[in-house]
Amino acid sequence: MNRDKVIRLRATLIYGCLILFAIAIVVRMFSIQLVEGEKWRAMESTVATAVRTVQPDRGHIYSDDGRLLATSVPEYDVRMDMRAEGLTNALFEAGIDSLAMGLSSLFGDRPPAAYATALRNARAQGERYFLVKRKVDHEQMIALRALPIFREGRLKSGLIVQKKYERKQWFGRLARRTIGDVPTDSGNYGLERGFEQYLHGTAGNRLERRLVGGAWIPVDDNDGQDPVAGLDIHTTIDINLQDVADAALEQQLRTNGAHHGCVVVMEVATGRVKAISNLSLVRDSTYAEIENYAVGHATEPGSTFKTASLMVGMEDGLIRPTDLWDTHCGDVVFNGKHLPDSHGKCGTITIAQALKVSSNTVTSQAIVKAYQKQPQKFIDGLHRMGLGAPLGVRIPGEAMPILYGPGDKKMWSGISLPWNSVGYGLTITPLQTLAFYNAIANNGRMMQPQFVTSISRKGKEVERFEPLVIRERIASDAVLRDIRAMLASVVDTGGTAVNLRNAHFNIAGKTGTAQIASGNAGYKVNGKSYQASFVGYFPAEAPRYSCIVVVSSPTQKGYYGNAVAGPVFKAVAEKLYGNRTDLQDRTQLAQLDSLRPEHRTQMPISYAGNAHDLLTAAHALNIPVSVSGPGDWVGTRATDSAVVLSPRAMPDDGLDMVPNVVGMGLKDAIYLLENRGLRVRISGTGMVRRQSIMPGSRLVKGSAITIELA
Repeated sequence: MNRDKVIRLRATLIYGCLILFAIAIVVRMFSIQLVEGEKWRAMESTVATAVRTVQPDRGHIYSDDGRLLATSVPEYDVRMDMRAEGLTNALFEAGIDSLAMGLSSLFGDRPPAAYATALRNARAQGERYFLVKRKVDHEQMIALRALPIFREGRLKSGLIVQKKYERKQWFGRLARRTIGDVPTDSGNYGLERGFEQYLHGTAGNRLERRLVGGAWIPVDDNDGQDPVAGLDIHTTIDINLQDVADAALEQQLRTNGAHHGCVVVMEVATGRVKAISNLSLVRDSTYAEIENYAVGHATEPGSTFKTASLMVGMEDGLIRPTDLWDTHCGDVVFNGKHLPDSHGKCGTITIAQALKVSSNTVTSQAIVKAYQKQPQKFIDGLHRMGLGAPLGVRIPGEAMPILYGPGDKKMWSGISLPWNSVGYGLTITPLQTLAFYNAIANNGRMMQPQFVTSISRKGKEVERFEPLVIRERIASDAVLRDIRAMLASVVDTGGTAVNLRNAHFNIAGKTGTAQIASGNAGYKVNGKSYQASFVGYFPAEAPRYSCIVVVSSPTQKGYYGNAVAGPVFKAVAEKLYGNRTDLQDRTQLAQLDSLRPEHRTQMPISYAGNAHDLLTAAHALNIPVSVSGPGDWVGTRATDSAVVLSPRAMPDDGLDMVPNVVGMGLKDAIYLLENRGLRVRISGTGMVRRQSIMPGSRLVKGSAITIELA
């Protein structure tokens, strides 16, 4: 067979195979369309479309004055279906250049020509899911929807918007662990988790179509059920006080080289937590909020527990503040174990003095004498005062306090009673300790610490949480009166916290210094670690606020509660006293008022306010007026001969600054504040003496501002 015949034969075979293959494809196509068509169409309808869940917008979390603490910030991925039915060639070509120019101007990342080329290429290739831009913010999204082509709506423009949310805490680390976080669709700790049922909202659903690549787009704008946004929660947190507490705590942690610490401030009468900070040392030598020590960590409290021990004995009539005890020079022995004082002195002191100087030897001797034959009665007394049960706060993860009794054979021994009396062999959280001291300040009434006051939807309150009493009375009036006097002496001459004494107001409380056990090794290990604390309330005579500070593992400059934890307490107390005139002594205020020049004249004292209104009133009443300069808004000052009107600068509207309304009447104050978009809350009558948001602060429209009048 010659060569040409071989080539023709091979070509015939190849063509024959191709023809047979083509015939097989055609037959299969007809089979799929005509024979199996219904089956595949049914499968396509179930695979290509589905009813999918639409997550709701999560509710906001606000501070006590209406400032945003946490909110969900929307973020969008913008895509385009180049084969959308309504996106005709005429519409595309008429708007493509203007759209490209708008996108370039809006994002500033590419020139208009680059956008136009990319859009035309995607159109030519018939892309169903072309990426226009990732991570578009809300303001950009509003502007984007107004651009040519896109403003025609989704069906005509092919615009596909994928909305996502990032949970943002507006004040950084402040109260971060208490507020919580939302890594997925629900909160995982803090208030975000505790109030998940309110914040989450109700999911919706809609019919969506799956595109090539697995992306889903809505089939119809009006199909499905819309999600219902979550509710907003209004917390008790005072963000200004929170800032002070956080900064003071960090300063002490750094100064003393401590590993971690916490501070909590609470209103005595209501139990509302006004500030809570939990800071831990992290690897890069900075402090961050990574654990909620105040709520979730129960430790041996040390000397702050002596107050509870003595109160049990006093309530049972077995101990009196005037009882005398020998200090044994700061060292007593129980069942062969030494229980020392860190600064033991020889002599005889009373029970009241023992608490003042934090004597381990006297406290333990008194409790052992009172309860050595009936130790369970002592434990029962602690439970009676609420120290053996959790507080039930709405923040998940509260640690259970542990009080062992004689029935706990593995944990109770011959030294348990004396060691318990001074705060060892039992555990309690800082917040539980604070609730106990708060009850002492609150005439024996124990309040549940409260973090949220109300729930709202679109500014309208839908639920309110009133203060909750856990125990109506933890002790008798007589015992409370004695123990308050003893706690006040701690911050007086000779007391362990005399360094916290303030010339303007009195503090009452108790220092605490506890050695930290090291696992099974106990306390007898090299490199001892300590926990320093101070807990108390102020003003001592009429308590308004209680506070606890705990600092763990200080490594520099000492470890005693008065020196390590005390300064944080003092900084918080001074901040509150300086900002709250209702805490200040009425006599001192009257003396200060009498020193003001206007009080030594016969000219009337006038409100600050609108210049035209004040001039009109002054002329009508024949009051001499001196105007020191032009301005629509003025402050006033009375002299011997006239009322001087001085221009008061108001922040320009474009700067969004909070105006200064201190000294004004209610009408002018409301006018200025509401014109800037603030929601005004009013307390008292008369002249504005204080505003909750500092003048000159950058305002957030819709925020609440409280003005106090007097």
